[in-house]
Amino acid sequence: MSLSYGQIDQAFLEQLVALTSADRVSTSQALCEQHGTDESYHTAKAPDVVIFTLSTKEVAEVVKLCAAQKVPIIPYGTGTSLEGHVAALHGGVCIDLSQMTEIVEVRPQDLDVTVQAGVTRKTLNEYLRDTGLFFPIDPGADASLGGMASTRASGTNAVRYGTMSENVLSLTVVTPTGDVVRTSSRSKKSAAGYDLTHLYVGSEGTLGIITEVTLRLYGIPEKITAAVCPFPGLEDAVNMVISTIQCGIPVARMELLDDRQMYAVNEYSKLNYEVAPTLFFEFHGSPSSVDEQVELVKDIADEFGGTNFQWASQAEDRDRLWNARHNAYYAALALRPGCKGVSSDACVPISRLAEAIMQTKQDIEESFLDGTIVGHVGDGNFHTLFAFDPDNEEELLEAKRLNGRIVERAIAMEGTCTGEHGVGHGKIDYLESEFGKGGLDLMRSIKKAMDPDNIMNPGKIVRL
Repeated sequence: MSLSYGQIDQAFLEQLVALTSADRVSTSQALCEQHGTDESYHTAKAPDVVIFTLSTKEVAEVVKLCAAQKVPIIPYGTGTSLEGHVAALHGGVCIDLSQMTEIVEVRPQDLDVTVQAGVTRKTLNEYLRDTGLFFPIDPGADASLGGMASTRASGTNAVRYGTMSENVLSLTVVTPTGDVVRTSSRSKKSAAGYDLTHLYVGSEGTLGIITEVTLRLYGIPEKITAAVCPFPGLEDAVNMVISTIQCGIPVARMELLDDRQMYAVNEYSKLNYEVAPTLFFEFHGSPSSVDEQVELVKDIADEFGGTNFQWASQAEDRDRLWNARHNAYYAALALRPGCKGVSSDACVPISRLAEAIMQTKQDIEESFLDGTIVGHVGDGNFHTLFAFDPDNEEELLEAKRLNGRIVERAIAMEGTCTGEHGVGHGKIDYLESEFGKGGLDLMRSIKKAMDPDNIMNPGKIVRL
């Protein structure tokens, strides 16, 4: 198998096996195709070989071997990304970190934990259960924490706890030369040198491979209450969100589902919520603070016609509610069995949120393609899912056109093309509009300086 970057031949494969073991190196077509596929509509691109690593040392040795022959490297966690991040656009070696699942150390007194990159968020929280601590970043999928750091993930709790950017304290990274770097100490703040941690958070494997992550932890709230509330119209629901945020109420989760998405959720999760624009809430804190938050939110909701609150205080009821929300993507696709989805990921300043969403809703109504709206609207981030027939080119083009309109509108409102999914190669054409030529050239300069041979996940974020 020849590559423009280098050669993968039998001798190269034997060297890979020597670094790990024969049962952890595979050129199986099925396995390679799986590792070139994510959850998105983007065309899968298989690597030439997949290698399963168990330690930072093994990753470093594999990277050194690939660097010597200029072979592309694509890191892989759980494959739940949505912008073609794992597609091996130039072939090469996929380094699968899913077996790197050690929880290295929990430090309850410091409220932090160090894990290998393959540990998933659900596994970590299950492990932490008896400590009274939890990790709040919740993108829906049971993604790996290394992957979440690589894509700067967030999710339903971001309005209260922030994104991965705010919750990663330090990283262990293997650079494109195979060197191992620790990006920061565990201190909660530092003014020492360049901020290497945040250079790598969101770099999507283009500057190095994250092998260990040190994360902030939080105490499990004394009281948690969740609620669902329908509104007479979509604009009413969005304006209620804006008022809540502007009042400074520390809501833990505030999720919007439009009427079409609520219909899909009911059908998919066998529920009977009112088919109307709906907000899902969750409140964290002491009993008195939660009660105060609830009363304030109910008063604001009442101003916008939201009065029929359904409450969930028991853990099993909250789990049922949030599982329905997390399955919204699959629920929307289930409306058209056999279809794929193009999911937008715009994020705008909260003052422009109602305008952005209402114009998006109008686009959907004027299109022949169906679409649903759902979002982490507490921080201005919303998604529109367009389900299309993969055998119908016209539908795919229409989905891309609508997605493009959402992105262009968000950037014009001083927002972003991606609030949490990342760039991959799916959003690569929008970065110049968002950052300008100077900003994009600076990103290219960083990439060239750190990865001059362009072997680290080439074709993602910036083109060289």
